[in-house]
Amino acid sequence: MDNKTDPLLIAKVLTEALPYIKRFYNKVIVVKYGGNALYDKDQNGNDQGKSSLASFASDIALMAAVGIRVVVVHGGGPQIGELMNRLGKEAVFVNGLRVTDAETLDIARMVLIGKINLDIVGAINKHGPLAVGLSGEDAGLINAGAVDPTLGFVGDVLSVDTSILDQLLSQGLIPVVATIASDKAGQMYNINADSVAGALAGALQAEKLVLLTDIAGIRSDIDNEDSLIQRLSVDDLNDLMSSSVVTGGMLPKTKACVTAISKGVRAAHILDGRIRNVLLLELFTEHGIGTMITERATSMKSNDTYSTTYKTKEGMS
Repeated sequence: MDNKTDPLLIAKVLTEALPYIKRFYNKVIVVKYGGNALYDKDQNGNDQGKSSLASFASDIALMAAVGIRVVVVHGGGPQIGELMNRLGKEAVFVNGLRVTDAETLDIARMVLIGKINLDIVGAINKHGPLAVGLSGEDAGLINAGAVDPTLGFVGDVLSVDTSILDQLLSQGLIPVVATIASDKAGQMYNINADSVAGALAGALQAEKLVLLTDIAGIRSDIDNEDSLIQRLSVDDLNDLMSSSVVTGGMLPKTKACVTAISKGVRAAHILDGRIRNVLLLELFTEHGIGTMITERATSMKSNDTYSTTYKTKEGMS
């Protein structure tokens, strides 16, 4: 009998998962689903996005089924870039942020709200009437402002009103948030999805922030896949950013993690969202699979409550 159907293996997996299911019951976990994770290609360049999305949706539905209150925030950078190329527009990035004129903003709104948000909501709702799509514009969820005039309509989160999220979560629903928001004058902005996820996690006092992307996590050597760092404190992460080990598109992710933890989120995770069931592997198994960031340093005393309730990679002896 192979491992896929071995009842003893299934029992072992369920037994290992049980403490974590109990630990995260009724807790808020914010999951950012990056466009790079959705825009998955195999070695021959064939689109694997539908398979990746189906796996992601089943993970989210299972998390909700065991009592976790899930908020999904999604990006769509590659998809926006693809449509821009088709329309003959060249993308320009500064520190991982896309320079956004009025036409690019319209493209971003079409892709994020009119395409990706609907795809994610539909994929989750195949498992039941669970997901509700919205954007930062809806019910005053996000008050935005310009990051830098030279970037155009690239926004930053100035404040968050979680009322609409609180209402949806209290009804057992899964908010799926597209990262378009407006300022008080009604001007729309495209906001980096990592930044939105970090801000929402902090405002909701979430247990965890999970960022899904197209690499396994933070590496000490960006070109060496074997240099994955499993565990970092905020101070460790700040050191990596100041020493330019973390650069480019990873910067908004690491800054989002620092922001979330500074506002009371217990832990932040950066994972490869293309791996099947990666959320379940990280949340419900002993060793996890990606990089985890916490406030405190990696050396933790055995009598520390946090270290004794989390996984081996999170400090258990």
